[in-house]
Amino acid sequence: MHVDLDTLATALYVKFDDELKASPQLNRYRPTIGIDPKNADAELITAAVLQVLLGHHHETRWLRRARKDIGHLSPYLPKQPGYNKRLRALTTQLAHLIALLAADTDLWQHPIRLADSTPVQCGTSRTTARNSDLAGWAGCGYCASHSRRFWGLRLHLVTTVHGLPVAFAPTNPKADERDILADLVCLQPAMFHHPDGLILVVDKGYRDRATEKWLNERNVEVIRPTYRTDPPRPGKTLLRAVRHNIESVNDTLKDQLNLERHGGRTAAGVAVRVLQRLLALTAAIWHNWHTGQPIMRSLTAYDH
Repeated sequence: MHVDLDTLATALYVKFDDELKASPQLNRYRPTIGIDPKNADAELITAAVLQVLLGHHHETRWLRRARKDIGHLSPYLPKQPGYNKRLRALTTQLAHLIALLAADTDLWQHPIRLADSTPVQCGTSRTTARNSDLAGWAGCGYCASHSRRFWGLRLHLVTTVHGLPVAFAPTNPKADERDILADLVCLQPAMFHHPDGLILVVDKGYRDRATEKWLNERNVEVIRPTYRTDPPRPGKTLLRAVRHNIESVNDTLKDQLNLERHGGRTAAGVAVRVLQRLLALTAAIWHNWHTGQPIMRSLTAYDH
């Protein structure tokens, strides 16, 4: 089946609108007297997904371009201050819709999960680190993959082998990765359950005997790099075969979806921009699965 940006946008809008109408707890409070918004939240979220897929990280330029490129899909778009304010108020809805799209495929039922983390840089100067509203949440960290230090957050991400995000958390770079993994399992227990047992492939930052024992008690088998003092462990071949998948997902988020060019300066701004990119990736995989595409994580049909 042929897919393009218009079909994706239409499918997303219908899905989002139906879900938000069926979930009154997700509807934001609005006074009975006042000016109603000219477009629904579902339409705004769909436009935010298209913004990321088309590679626009600058909101003002995006809105100018959107009125020309997607005007037939969204006749009205607010100006940049209104767009930014409304989008920052929709973090709960974005997180809910990511889980909704992931559960609307059978990819999340695959028995293998991949866990990794990647830096999300939020500043490059000492002045920014000292004066930023992100100070406290963001911090100094080290990226071993690129042998560099950074100031910002670390995005912990758990995906299927197809790249579908099933759990995520942006945290301070100094937060213990094993504690974050345990929290993700507790917060999303359905995504870490399989009738025949789940296999979780992790990087060396998540390896810990206590955490591994805790996961084993929950029917999750951990495949991890071995310690030098460890005897040979099963799954070594699997580890080598699938580790590049999660690295490839991180590369998609950074290079194609501009994760490191998010432009957020406040906690709410950074959070919504990270969610915006995770939702765009999930939406593309969801649509590719429903339309029978051979490559689940391909964005080629939607980036122009």
